[in-house]
Amino acid sequence: MKIKYAINDSPFGRLLMGATRQGICAVSLGDKDQGLVEFLCLEFPGAELEADQTGLKETVGIILDYLSGRQLHLDLPLDIRATTFRLKVYEALKAIPYGETRSYEEVAQAIGSPKAVRAVGSACANNPVALVIPCHRVVRKDGSLGGYRWGMGRKVKLLEMERENESGFYPSKVD
Repeated sequence: MKIKYAINDSPFGRLLMGATRQGICAVSLGDKDQGLVEFLCLEFPGAELEADQTGLKETVGIILDYLSGRQLHLDLPLDIRATTFRLKVYEALKAIPYGETRSYEEVAQAIGSPKAVRAVGSACANNPVALVIPCHRVVRKDGSLGGYRWGMGRKVKLLEMERENESGFYPSKVD
C-alpha cells in the first residue's frame, strides 16, 4: 500500500492528512511533524509513505477550511479499513449535525446496538480520519466530554468552533 501524506499548520496545531489512490486513510492532529509521521507509520506498518504537499493541496485545503470555520461538512472520499461494526459507528458519527453532540449511548442506539456503548467509545478512539468522521462530537451521557485521541483541548476548541459557526454565517464565504 502506498500512502501519500501532507503536513500543514492549522488552527488546531499541525495537521497530517494521508491518502491512498482510493481516498483519505488518515487525518491526525498534533504538535510536531515527527510525531505525526511516527503515528502514521504505526497505523500503517507495511505502507510505503511519500510526502506530497503539492498533490494533496486541494484536499488538505478543504480540511483546513473546515478547521477555520468556512466549511460545515467534510464529504471526502475515504479509504478506511474497519470492522462492520466500526463502519456503522462511523456512519452514525458522520450523521451528527455540525455544532451538535451525541452521547456514546445515543450512537449505540442509532446503530441498533444499545448495549455496545463501550464498543462505540473504542471505535471513536480508533477513528483513523479525525474531523472527516467527527468523533469529537461524541460526549458522555452526562454531557461531559470524555476523551479525545488528539487531546481534550482540541476537542473543546473544535466543539466551540462548531457552535460559534453553526448559524451558517461565514464572513469569508460569498453566496
